[in-house]
Amino acid sequence: MLRAVLSMIILRVVASFRASPTLKRSRPFVRLYSATESAPVTVSAQYPFAEVEPRWQSYWDENQTFLTPERSSEKEKKYVLDMFPYPSGAGLHVGHPEGYTASDVMARYWRMKGYDVLHPIGWDSFGLPAEQFAIQTGAQPAETTTKNIANFKRQLKMLGFSYDWNREVATTDIDYVKWTQWIFLQLFKKGLAAQSSVSVNWCPALGTVLANEEVINGLSERGDHPVERLPLRQWVLKITEYADRLESGLDGLQWPSGTMTAQQQWIGKSTGCKIDFPVDGTDDKTVTVFTTRADTLMGVTYVTLAPEHELISVVTSDDQRENVDKYIKETSSRSDLDRTSSKEKTGVFTGGYALHPLTGEKVPIWVGDYVLGSYGTGAVMAVPAHDERDFEFAQKFSLDIKWVVEPVKGEHDKESGAFTEPGVLVNSGKFDGLKTAKAKKNVAYDLKEMGKGGPQITYKLRDWVFSRQRYWGEPIPIYFPVEFPDGVDPESQDPRNDDCEHTINFDQAIPVDEADLPLKLPEMENFQPGDDPAGCLARARDWRYFQKDGKWFSRETNTMPQWAGSCWYYLRFTDPKNSEFAFSEKADQDWMPVDLYVGGAEHAVLHLLYARFWHQVLYDAGFTKHPEPFQKLVHQGMILGADGEKMSKSRGNVVNPDDIVIAQGADALRMYEMFMGPLEAVKPWQTSQVSGIVRFQNRLYNVVQSAITGGETEMDDETERLLHKTMKKVTEDIDAMSFNTAISAMMVLTNHLISLKEKVPKEAVEKLALMVSPFAPHLGEECWSLLGHDKSLAYEPWVEFDEELCVDAFINMGVQVNGKTRGDIQIAADADQDTALEEALKQSRVKTQVEGKDIKKVIYVPGRILNIIAK
Repeated sequence: MLRAVLSMIILRVVASFRASPTLKRSRPFVRLYSATESAPVTVSAQYPFAEVEPRWQSYWDENQTFLTPERSSEKEKKYVLDMFPYPSGAGLHVGHPEGYTASDVMARYWRMKGYDVLHPIGWDSFGLPAEQFAIQTGAQPAETTTKNIANFKRQLKMLGFSYDWNREVATTDIDYVKWTQWIFLQLFKKGLAAQSSVSVNWCPALGTVLANEEVINGLSERGDHPVERLPLRQWVLKITEYADRLESGLDGLQWPSGTMTAQQQWIGKSTGCKIDFPVDGTDDKTVTVFTTRADTLMGVTYVTLAPEHELISVVTSDDQRENVDKYIKETSSRSDLDRTSSKEKTGVFTGGYALHPLTGEKVPIWVGDYVLGSYGTGAVMAVPAHDERDFEFAQKFSLDIKWVVEPVKGEHDKESGAFTEPGVLVNSGKFDGLKTAKAKKNVAYDLKEMGKGGPQITYKLRDWVFSRQRYWGEPIPIYFPVEFPDGVDPESQDPRNDDCEHTINFDQAIPVDEADLPLKLPEMENFQPGDDPAGCLARARDWRYFQKDGKWFSRETNTMPQWAGSCWYYLRFTDPKNSEFAFSEKADQDWMPVDLYVGGAEHAVLHLLYARFWHQVLYDAGFTKHPEPFQKLVHQGMILGADGEKMSKSRGNVVNPDDIVIAQGADALRMYEMFMGPLEAVKPWQTSQVSGIVRFQNRLYNVVQSAITGGETEMDDETERLLHKTMKKVTEDIDAMSFNTAISAMMVLTNHLISLKEKVPKEAVEKLALMVSPFAPHLGEECWSLLGHDKSLAYEPWVEFDEELCVDAFINMGVQVNGKTRGDIQIAADADQDTALEEALKQSRVKTQVEGKDIKKVIYVPGRILNIIAK
């Protein structure tokens, strides 16, 4: 009962402090009288986070504490960057600040270590989610995006992140759009941006093209709308021309091995052989395949084409045409991902044949959707005996299986499936007896000599489909001539009118003059998607059509994907106010490359690949001196809901950081997320466990009060050594981004200082305040101020430790007799064997075990163990 009454009184007193507009700081201790006691009771004060945190946030804003410095030649730099956040309507949940906190710890730490630090933030604010949210709420996307950004910014400021807000940018800012369009024009000039007819996933309901990952079982991931495969005119960026550079550029980067592997697999470099199969009954038609197993060529029993392959109409016989057309229609709605992940093999015989390039034998041509038109040549030579996928297909459709490779040793059970390992060739004519590696070279050589193929390097990477048929994106700065029927006076025509017959000549793409950038989006009352693949901008006729030099032109009505703005934002952060250039040569030299890039592993492939591609293009054009943008990459692990599932509104397991900050403070949230476990690990959120961090904060706060009220106190040897060991541990753990163990070390030191009661040395508490400040900046600042400092600690020198003091003067060591532990001794850390043995023999249990026996041997490992062998 007493505890409950005291708790209520404390809460009321703290609440009154928070409410007082004139109170600068709460008093260190509160004198309370219990309702059931006549004598006073002294209770330690709680850290008044609700008053402290807003006050220090205002101080940082007013004093521009984290303004990026002008680069000094005397200092090294650190560019610390978070992956561009998308400002959704829902705001942050507690999983989002994890990465932001980790990068902020490093930014604050490096400032104190004497580095010039660039730590910016901005918004990836274009894209389909923002447009869908605007449609659902009946507002303009510009309006909803502005509101969402304001909410995100409030939440990030509430958490005390040390961003330079003067460098804030959003991809939707018109100044930013200008330079995104400018980069597109550089790609266009280099021939890396071009139009192409591409088979894409078209969703009429969403009115846009979807990536393969956004289509599941023929339906859109967002909204479960039907999706169909259609050939559409698309803008494509030729990222494949940089495939080799994108792979080789990974060397030397400090990235997680899993991310490196994901990049390499997506690029998919393969060394193999191109093989041409002439189409039977034609003079010049050839089915070209690529294989890494040219040694199995004599085992080909059929050829399979992707449903999109251009030769299907040529090779299909009249009696099979209906079946083939039906099959192609059935598979048209399936995404590439869906087709390749399906275990069921489907296909249809075309009725046509190819000719084996070495033997001239007829080989049946099939169509199967497990072959992708977007990968390789869109055709495969099927060797069912030595490829699992081909084996399953052959078994289902009762096709021939010819064994041409055997194990070097032993036998392969042919009933168990394909033999896919290297081996020795059989049933392969003059290649019999050759091992796989040698046979590959010989077959490739023969094909090259015959003019039917030869060695080739290919990549799994496909060119980047860059068009989106939506409103909320950067307009593509391209326009086309408008032509009218012969005999019609162009000056009398207006293509903005419904009855004006005209043709847009898409073959003549004209870039917008750089001086005319930015090309702005038109204002549209109705920006909802339609079923026109030209996109909703095609309806904005006054914007789409314009006259120049007496001629009519039509703007491109596709917009850029959300990826575009996030491909180069890190460069704009170095020089965000520059109106003459996207970024200056000096800014690039001063700050690039990014020294630490923190973000989720879900961006491990596409964002990083696309950004590196744009960067390498800019590098080749001389706009940056750095071939790679991100030197070190760290992925924070996902924070799950308390139920162990990913946080989402539908599951009802989302925790709003606003609630945690109101109840327990921003520092408590920050430190808890860093204390939950290793940064890279997946962890479930437990609100109840935040209270442990709150207790630590209260202890540290009260230790500071004790140091202030206790007067000057000499530091004893034990405290001094623990302090230096803690400074060493925290420093090394921050360097390794092992934040949870750094916080643990500070907890140990705090508990020790509490045990000193009124004899807490001020020096130790000052060092502790400095160490805790990257994790809990408001608490660190408040403690530093209470200790008599009148300036922010943001640029105070980081703590330094003495290596000699990090080693204990005395240590406890176990003592064994004949390999069994019989006691322990405390000796000097550098004690020799004789000293250790002398101390051990003073222990009663040890002495009993050796009495009446001869000590035959002593095994002594300094600092670890003493083992006495007695017989």
